[in-house]
Amino acid sequence: MLNQRVVRGLAVLAVAVAATAGVAMAQSTYPNKPLRFVVGYPPGGPTDIVSRELSRPLSDALGKPVVIDNRGGAAGTLGNDIVAKSPPNGYSVVLATSTMPIQDTMVTNLPYDTLKDFTFIGTVASGPLVLVVPPSLPVNNVRELIALAKAKPGEMNYASPSSGSANHLAAELLKTQTGMEALHVPYKGAAPAEVDLMGGRVQFMFHTIAAALPKVKAGQLRAIAVTSARRSPLLPDVPTVAETVPGFEAITWYGVLAPAGLPPEITQRLNADLNKSLQSPALNEKLLALGMEPMPGTPAQFVGFYKDEAVKWGKIVKASGAKPD
Repeated sequence: MLNQRVVRGLAVLAVAVAATAGVAMAQSTYPNKPLRFVVGYPPGGPTDIVSRELSRPLSDALGKPVVIDNRGGAAGTLGNDIVAKSPPNGYSVVLATSTMPIQDTMVTNLPYDTLKDFTFIGTVASGPLVLVVPPSLPVNNVRELIALAKAKPGEMNYASPSSGSANHLAAELLKTQTGMEALHVPYKGAAPAEVDLMGGRVQFMFHTIAAALPKVKAGQLRAIAVTSARRSPLLPDVPTVAETVPGFEAITWYGVLAPAGLPPEITQRLNADLNKSLQSPALNEKLLALGMEPMPGTPAQFVGFYKDEAVKWGKIVKASGAKPD
């Protein structure tokens, strides 16, 4: 007769074998149900648009529906946290944005640690912001804007959709690199900020190209620079900030994150299908209309890129004293 210790050992082994077999089976049949794609912003905005356009080719690649789940709140933090606390089974992902590495430094009580609580799947797209001024402001380029701010210290104000946004930190980066002064005026969204900008109540703003372009074409705003390293195909005659301020670059971007602990096989499958999706002509056309371009890559490249962004914006947050709303 087997003694009790041996019996208990065999029982534990049997459970372990069954669990391993279950995991292996789950991985080999992945995916076998719809993918929940959490978006930490309300419907209708650029983040929501990107997620919905991406969900179509991604669903085709996975062979299962991709269901958008809008969980707006706290500048994307609510949606991020939902996925960070979801089971690491490959059925919950979140669309990460360029605000995340900013929040890592600026927000002291985040409910998650980005680098520890997520599996990095891959980057999706990136694009510049555009520096716009009202037609009433007597500047036509970045050099003139800097000169005006320095000639009138304490009189220049700039708008942003919210504190901690990429729009906000792009202006702080410009201030840090040029020594110009300007007061930050945060708004609750881009629309009210745009209204005050067009009315001349604030003097400049780093805006998304998609939102700014109609106003620029209508003569309601003047585009004086884009924030990428090279000029945008949507605004080919508008110079980059870097042409005046060497080394300046501030891009917005999107990526896909899953909960930490995702099995490598599922991570690789999701990354492969994500990169395949980024070859979709329809998606590329939509991204171009938003002033963005596809940004395929590996999970390791995404981690490295994210760390670089966190270091860069962390320095600007500390230097500027930027605080959340």
